[in-house]
Amino acid sequence: MSDGIISDSPAPRPYLIGVAGGSNSGKTTIAERLADTIGGDQISLIRLDSYYVDELDKPIEVRAATNYDHPDAFDWELLNDHLAALALGASVEIPIYDYTNYCRSSSTVVVSAARVIVVEGILVLWEQRLRERFDLKIFVDTPADLRLIRRLRRDVAERGRTTESILDQYIETVRPSHERFIEPSKRYADVIIPEGGMNRPAIEVLLARVRELAGP
Repeated sequence: MSDGIISDSPAPRPYLIGVAGGSNSGKTTIAERLADTIGGDQISLIRLDSYYVDELDKPIEVRAATNYDHPDAFDWELLNDHLAALALGASVEIPIYDYTNYCRSSSTVVVSAARVIVVEGILVLWEQRLRERFDLKIFVDTPADLRLIRRLRRDVAERGRTTESILDQYIETVRPSHERFIEPSKRYADVIIPEGGMNRPAIEVLLARVRELAGP
């Protein structure tokens, strides 16, 4: 289906958790720890990166120059539609983003409704409709120098980028967008976790709470 929604039987409303923070702050580590700890069909993980607007109709040079840290880079309508469907017990087909070619791939992944749904991404606390869906809002607060170092390592190793291109992008779009959109969204958080995945005490408290929600 074009909207990626698969009808299913009704289920209890899931508990929605939003995990936001700057690029490479450690939010993905926290979200994955939650998913790994709860496991099974009790928790589903959704990444905001899956919802980049598809620009396949544009030349790759144009796609490469897009500011992917700006709110306009995301398909908020589709993400909100998918979360609304999951809340009603339906399954959804989530896009798979191709970071090398800066577009959606032809494949999707099916995510089913679960007792707990975690949505992680740089701007999940920025968009008002999305933010209002969350029962718990988390912001991962990590210093800029650590985030930049992690970004350099990841993009060189996993995305075939050059150090020069990464630094140019950081200066031109990543840092300005963080200061304008991502950092200000911290004020909406219920919980702020410094140092991301390195903050073991905070993660253990969070895991204990989610275990309670997921049930036996």
